Amino acid sequence: MLATAPLGIIVCGDLDAAHDRQLSYLLQDCSAAVENLLLAAHALGLGACWLGVHPREERIRKLKEILSLPASVIPVAGIAIGRPGETKEPRTRFNPAYVHWERW
Repeated sequence: MLATAPLGIIVCGDLDAAHDRQLSYLLQDCSAAVENLLLAAHALGLGACWLGVHPREERIRKLKEILSLPASVIPVAGIAIGRPGETKEPRTRFNPAYVHWERW
């Protein structure tokens, strides 16, 4: 999908710049950035798809090679952006069994 998309973005984080050099903070920051990119694309009438990279070592290794990333930079996700190929009815995955009020 990414190879044929009009625009592809690889979201990366720099472990050296992450809070306390913690991978978990890097992943949270990059995930928030991906979600914001998806929302912005939707607001512009574009289609976008989050493509997982981390923690798949073979994907991380290949993207580091293709993009010549320094050792401290970790590719977290790819985003394919373009014109939507189809329009689907909205759906929900809401499951009330997953909602807990005031205690588990």
